[in-house]
Amino acid sequence: MIGLHDATVLRTLHILSIPFRFALIVGVLGLLYPRAGQNAFARVETALANFSQRRPLAVLSIFFSVIILRLLALPFLHVPVPGIHDEFSYLLLSDTFAHGRLANPTHPMWMSFETFHVNWFPTYSSMYPPAQGLALAVGQILGNPWIGVLLSDAAMCAAILWMLQAWLPARWAFLGAVIVALKLGIASYWMNSYWGGAVAAMGGALVLGGVARIVKRARVRDALLLGLGIAILANSRPYEGFLLCVPVAAWFLWWLVGKTKSLDSPRVRLTCVVAPLAIVLGLTAAWMGYYNWRLTGNALLMPHVLNTRTYHTTALFLWERPKPEMHYRNQQFEDFYNGWERENYRNNHADALRVSWEKLFRGGVTYFWPGLLLALPALPFVFRDRRIRLPLITVVIGVVGVFVVIWSAAHYAAPITCAIYLLVVQTMRHLRTMRIGTLPTGLSLSRAIILALLFDAGVNTYRHVCDPLIWACQGDPSRTAIATRLNHTPGKHLIIVRYTDDHNIHDEWVYNGAEIGNAKVLWARELTTEQNAKLLTYFKDRKVWLVTPDTDNTYLEPYTPPNAPQVPEK
Repeated sequence: MIGLHDATVLRTLHILSIPFRFALIVGVLGLLYPRAGQNAFARVETALANFSQRRPLAVLSIFFSVIILRLLALPFLHVPVPGIHDEFSYLLLSDTFAHGRLANPTHPMWMSFETFHVNWFPTYSSMYPPAQGLALAVGQILGNPWIGVLLSDAAMCAAILWMLQAWLPARWAFLGAVIVALKLGIASYWMNSYWGGAVAAMGGALVLGGVARIVKRARVRDALLLGLGIAILANSRPYEGFLLCVPVAAWFLWWLVGKTKSLDSPRVRLTCVVAPLAIVLGLTAAWMGYYNWRLTGNALLMPHVLNTRTYHTTALFLWERPKPEMHYRNQQFEDFYNGWERENYRNNHADALRVSWEKLFRGGVTYFWPGLLLALPALPFVFRDRRIRLPLITVVIGVVGVFVVIWSAAHYAAPITCAIYLLVVQTMRHLRTMRIGTLPTGLSLSRAIILALLFDAGVNTYRHVCDPLIWACQGDPSRTAIATRLNHTPGKHLIIVRYTDDHNIHDEWVYNGAEIGNAKVLWARELTTEQNAKLLTYFKDRKVWLVTPDTDNTYLEPYTPPNAPQVPEK
């Protein structure tokens, strides 16, 4: 795994090399010729600044622009194929909701279908919170789960613009939304996969945008949007969302008790903010309790906690030690949970540094781009800027919270996305005022940063790069091709998946939707002779096939048990 990790990093660095060289060139040109193209830049900036003053229209334009740009990029970046364990679990969640259910009954042959990040008792269901699955279900109902990804990513960009409008002048807020759209709305795994980011980021934007408006003027609308943001966070990324809400709650309480300047009386604060917010939070708690009860049988037991207790023995935080090993019903689980997971972190300093570097690298690649290095001279001014103290604190707490957890992908920090880009824009605002003598050096560098971002998004799209972290959004189309072929073949089908001893445990093929009994195509794991016989007897009305992903991931043949006698040819 160390070799694979190094190869993945090298591939990402290779992808970044061209945008980095372009950023270096435009940065040098900006320093040497700070007044170059000033009239052209000024005209574009003035037009966008005037447009940004029409705030509701600006929000709508960002939403539809993201959708249009990503659809125009389809010849280069196709509809994504799932490949990560998490993606298939989210797609199960989507399919369950699309069938009008919260959970599915446990199937009698569940051992043959057992797979990662899925609970089987007391119900067959995804372990993940429901928000991302609901977004995918909307897309599935409209024709494809990826439509839900497209809509949620566009909604995230619009929500972040709405949030930035509460903290920044309109033109700078619009610039921030454009940055988010270019970085996370086209060639990003947030748009080109199914395992989330946009939904939680939208929740964080509603929280920070709502509370910033409330402390200026108490309004029911903003209280409801604040409550909606908290509800989204609680149902998408509850841990990281809670970390964001802690400083927000402190600031909110400070305002509520009258410690900040406000035109609203205590009575108005209670009736226009506290009461509607309490109603939304109460409904959220009731919904979460009911959802947990339907999936786990316990209103206080979340599905992912149940899955952790059932399958995982590794620690969650850096300082924790792993539990004793468990025994699993198939070799792939043994290799994943007792092998890879336990070997990935052994509770020592070397592993702590390695996983921390992993988070730093993934987060830097996901949220930033090479041209942003030109803004480093202005970064110290941001830390002394009292106007954005709350977003700065939320980013610090959120980053610390992510780094103390062993496991992390970049979208784990999604709740603080809006605050991250607020800091980026504020850094550029400070950079724009910097001069060398009489030369507007900071102004030219700020323009070079945006040119570098435009180039970064454009060149990655043209090169068919779904994300610089290419592994995060590059599923194997072979499984999909086989399923599509059998979906167009008469009858119902059961596919037995046979792995070799050197199988890559991150390349799982055994995933199914909500309707196991009625599905036209089912994927099952080859287990013991006894279990295989039970499976074949139960599904005796289906045509049974064999796939061997580790030897030929495109070949499909009629299934023959491993030790079955061979019929001699005539």
